Amino acid sequence: MTSALIVVDLMPRLVEQGFGPHRGADVVARAVRLVAAWRRAGDPVVLVRVERPGVVEQPPGSGFVPELTPREGDVVVVKRTIGAFYGTGLAEELRARSVETVVLAGIATTMGVESTGRAAADHGFAVTFVEDAMTGLTAAEHHHAVTTILPRFGTVVRTDDLLQDRD
Repeated sequence: MTSALIVVDLMPRLVEQGFGPHRGADVVARAVRLVAAWRRAGDPVVLVRVERPGVVEQPPGSGFVPELTPREGDVVVVKRTIGAFYGTGLAEELRARSVETVVLAGIATTMGVESTGRAAADHGFAVTFVEDAMTGLTAAEHHHAVTTILPRFGTVVRTDDLLQDRD
C-alpha cells in the first residue's frame, strides 16, 4: 500500500507565529524527519503552501521553510483555499502514484491540515494525522481536534510511533 506524506503550509511567515501546543520550529523538525523517511522509501512527498488570491505580491515568508525545499520527484501544491485539494489536481496526482493513504503534518491543525484531511477522506483516501508534526492556533484547539474531530476522519499518531512502524 502506497502512502503519501502531505506537509501543509510550513512557510516561514506561519512557522514563526505563536502556535500551540507545539512550536513551529518543532513541527518543522518533525516534518523534516518524516520527509526524509518518505524519500528514503521512495514514497510520494507532497509539499503544500498557500498563496493569497488576488494579491500581486505574496507577503514575505510565503515560500517553503529552507529545511523543506522541494526536491525532484516531490509534488508541489500551491493552494489558494484552506485545503490542498480544491482546484489543485492533488487527488489526480496521488492516484497517478497509486496512493491509498495520506499522512498529514503541518500548520494549522484545524485549518489547512484538517481541511486537507477531510477532503482526502472525501476522495477515498485513508488518512493519518501526525499529532506532534502539526500545531494549532492554540493548544486547546489542537487538543480538541486531535482527540475529538480528527479521529472521525482517520488515525492520529505521533512521529516516533509512525517512523518506528516504517523502519
